[in-house]
Amino acid sequence: MIHLRTAVEEFNIDSARAAAAQAVSLGIDPVDAIEDGLSKGVQVVGKKFADGEVFLPELIMAAEAMKAGVEILRPLMLDRKLHRPSVGTLVIGTVRGDIHDIGKNIVAVISEAAGFNVIDLGTDVAPEQFATKAKETTAKIVAMSTLLTVTTPEQKNSIDALSKEGVRQHVKVVVGGAAVTSDWANQIGADGYSDNAAEAVEVFKRLIIA
Repeated sequence: MIHLRTAVEEFNIDSARAAAAQAVSLGIDPVDAIEDGLSKGVQVVGKKFADGEVFLPELIMAAEAMKAGVEILRPLMLDRKLHRPSVGTLVIGTVRGDIHDIGKNIVAVISEAAGFNVIDLGTDVAPEQFATKAKETTAKIVAMSTLLTVTTPEQKNSIDALSKEGVRQHVKVVVGGAAVTSDWANQIGADGYSDNAAEAVEVFKRLIIA
């Protein structure tokens, strides 16, 4: 996975595509390639960004390199998904006021590979959008991400919107993101919390089985 990680750390889109293609040819599990390769590279760049060692343009380029690698791996993931029954619909998005999507995108991709029907609402998602889409799709899981502390209240607002729409009792709510803690998840009445992509998918599965 070293080449996948390095390609992202070096913001090299072509290298990310080449490394992903090599992973496919070697029969490497695409989820492992994402989680242990591309995602690790994004995490390294994210830490450097937080420490002031790189800046927003570099962070965006790292995300683009990751996306390029994922697109190579996606057909294999979709093929595997077609050979397993769907485990349910997952509505996911970054809450209102926050446009960060790297972590949310990783969770969406890995969830898709795990057999979920993923409805990605994108970023800056209003509470009513989560509620409406959950009702339209009879989703089993609603996952809300935020990177910013100032937008964490929007997760609570979104849970309230699910209740107002009459679907809260039918869906499990999972929250995550750099600004989110397990204490906050409990405080707002979420059903689950995760601080990384791989664990998030396991949380989704556990909640569906429960």
